[in-house]
Amino acid sequence: MLTRVPRRAAIGVATTLLASSLALAAHADDASPWQRDGHSAVRLLAGSRSGAVLLGGMAFQIQPGWKTYWRMPGDSGVPPRFDFSKSDNVEAVTVMWPAPQKFDDGAGGHSIGYHDQIVLPLRIIAKAADKPVTLRAEINYAVCEKLCIPVEARAELGFNSVASTEDANLRAALDTVPKPAAIGDPNPLTIRDVKRDGPKNVVVDVVVPDARTVSLFVEGPTPDWALPIPAPVEPSPPGVKRFSFELDGLPPGAQPGGAALKFTLVGPEKSYEFNTNLE
Repeated sequence: MLTRVPRRAAIGVATTLLASSLALAAHADDASPWQRDGHSAVRLLAGSRSGAVLLGGMAFQIQPGWKTYWRMPGDSGVPPRFDFSKSDNVEAVTVMWPAPQKFDDGAGGHSIGYHDQIVLPLRIIAKAADKPVTLRAEINYAVCEKLCIPVEARAELGFNSVASTEDANLRAALDTVPKPAAIGDPNPLTIRDVKRDGPKNVVVDVVVPDARTVSLFVEGPTPDWALPIPAPVEPSPPGVKRFSFELDGLPPGAQPGGAALKFTLVGPEKSYEFNTNLE
């Protein structure tokens, strides 16, 4: 039986289908295909193209029960490594790291990283603002449940959109990156003091609103420093949550005096990064 569709309705259907197709095409242009392994997937995201400084992202999907690692993996784990050197018209790429979580590593220690889904924002500087930009990434990371599995992936994406469909996702990811702060800042959540306690111990006093749970991580001046995760000290002074850690995991010949340390303070709502030179 032949059914006739009114011309106006047919035009409406065609217009809707065309709009949907264009939206899908735009979405495809703003994100590279997922590169999948057995327990995770990764792809690149492109923000809107305007000027020489671009915002992109690296999106991970992690299988439930599994995790991947922060730039400093903690007591165990493998930090991710990224190589953007094969990109076109790219001067530099800075990876920005959302606030991580602390996990029991099953061996009496803790690892630091992410689970489920995470987007690492990328700050990309083009060599020439008026020429095409293609980001190519070689990505090496690990996903872990009880055992860790290394993953190698390659992704490629051009930055073409005047208004990217990924802009909202990238802005949301930026909001999760810890904000720069100075020790002693009058924020409700802040580091009040960092001091040596003997030759090997460091004490950090954190001001915390009410009794909320916070995590504190520390990094040395170079990636080959493997400082332990600061541990809470009980009891702490009133209004303060005290942490301490030992100056272990230094590279051969390194001296802690005057070393530039980075602290990441992760709260339930806001997170901050602090830089200081150890006395």
